[in-house]
Amino acid sequence: MLYKLQSFLSIWQQISLSKAFPYISLLVWMLPLLLLSSGDSSLMAHDEGLYAWRARQMFDSGDWIAPWGNAHHKTPGPYWLIAIFYQLLGISEFSTRLPSMIAGIFCLLLVYEIGKNILDQKLAWVAAAILSVEFLWLQYCRLGTPDVPMILLILLAIYALLKAEENPQSQYFWLFITGLSLGLGFLVRSFMIVLPIVALLPYLIGEHRRHHHLTNPCLYLGLVVGLMPTFVWLWFNWQRYGNNSVAALSGFVFQLGSEEREGNGIFFYVWNVPLKAFPWSFFSLFGLFLVMIRPIPRYQLILVGFPLVLFAELSIFSTRLSHYSLCLYPFIALLAAVALDWLSRVYRIGYAKKKPLLKKENIPRYLSYGFGVLGILLLLASIVVFAWGERKYAILGLIVGLSWLILPTVWISRDYFGYKFLTARYWLAGWLIPCWLALAAAGGLGLLSDYNPKYRTFLQQPAIASILKTHPINFVKVEGKNAVLLKFYTPIRGQQVETMTQLPASSYAWIDKKTTSELLRPHQIIGEIQDYKLIQVL
Repeated sequence: MLYKLQSFLSIWQQISLSKAFPYISLLVWMLPLLLLSSGDSSLMAHDEGLYAWRARQMFDSGDWIAPWGNAHHKTPGPYWLIAIFYQLLGISEFSTRLPSMIAGIFCLLLVYEIGKNILDQKLAWVAAAILSVEFLWLQYCRLGTPDVPMILLILLAIYALLKAEENPQSQYFWLFITGLSLGLGFLVRSFMIVLPIVALLPYLIGEHRRHHHLTNPCLYLGLVVGLMPTFVWLWFNWQRYGNNSVAALSGFVFQLGSEEREGNGIFFYVWNVPLKAFPWSFFSLFGLFLVMIRPIPRYQLILVGFPLVLFAELSIFSTRLSHYSLCLYPFIALLAAVALDWLSRVYRIGYAKKKPLLKKENIPRYLSYGFGVLGILLLLASIVVFAWGERKYAILGLIVGLSWLILPTVWISRDYFGYKFLTARYWLAGWLIPCWLALAAAGGLGLLSDYNPKYRTFLQQPAIASILKTHPINFVKVEGKNAVLLKFYTPIRGQQVETMTQLPASSYAWIDKKTTSELLRPHQIIGEIQDYKLIQVL
């Protein structure tokens, strides 16, 4: 038995020392967070539903240019990507979300590689682990939207810039990759790619004397090649709709830049980013302070300049939404890793007894107790929520509350009971594990995959499902945020009409309840869901 244990330890040591171990361990850390679910899935009503529906229109019609019949306001990259996965795997929520999941995995690995170049291997791994447990980041890694694929291209461009500096003999190749990534970013996210490009200018201009990236022709060659798919699409679009093709793209950008949504003012990201990236956003601010007083050689304008400029751009841009800030999250993770590394070194010193309360050696103690109190509050809140009947959120609160007690347990065990084997690694794990467990529990409970269970259960009713599968369903003035769900989940789509008088007898249709007063033809109601009805014309 002892021999088997020694053999296992020897094998484990060889694996942990291998070059592939950081990548394997990050995949083992990330994949459950991406895949855990309750077994049921439904699309998020607005953005994800829109991208899924438009991709389905492309797939069903075979028209990969503009199947919606008019000049479109967005570039087709995300629709093409999702439609390709429909072609490979069939139409489902999973195939809608798989491109973002794959992009999220590669983003994780790129953050690790960028961190190795800018910081060191240990901090790079911690940063990648932190990124995967940032709530908003993980949520969008599990949604069929273009945000994470675009960020993948930005991170690839940054990684290629670093490799071009590291390997001058292959800088032409790497700068071509940088330009290619930024050019493809326009295909994926239209003019939104301009914001991160501008955020890279402080590094490209400020460090130009050292790296000379801006005078390398391969950077611009890659950019042109990356823009070619967009130019080809625009050409075919222009043949159909003329100048409206370009006008729709530019007009949408001006619209976003001139209107404020949902009352999100200029300070929206000041509170929204810390909330959606809790607790890592606060660590990142401390990490930012640390790298400001001790700048990172050569790459300060990437680690600090890029996120600060991008934050300012996003705040000035009139349309402010949570997912627009996702490009900041890899840098929040990198800066948070810097802060946790500093705190881990302080932790090794231990609680400084008989010293001033504000001594830096006491910071890990206060943080441990503070989040222990937060854990207790969450446990109490989960009991109240359970009493109200919200069992999913009660279970989630219970898991998160218990896991936040890891931090004070580690501190007390080491400092008061003398368990010296509880090194800074255990304390660091006490930060990562609660966030991992919280997001894993949220995934397992369906909170990150089943966004509209009412629509899912309604459409799965045998009477409703049999009609949807065998009959074309028309749409009579069906509008509103959730209408896109009906369009996506209706496999045989009929006509889009204004009134029921345009429908033949015995046909089926989705109608909006608000328009029922205008309906003159007798009909039978098959089912109702929120603001919509499925009816049959008599």
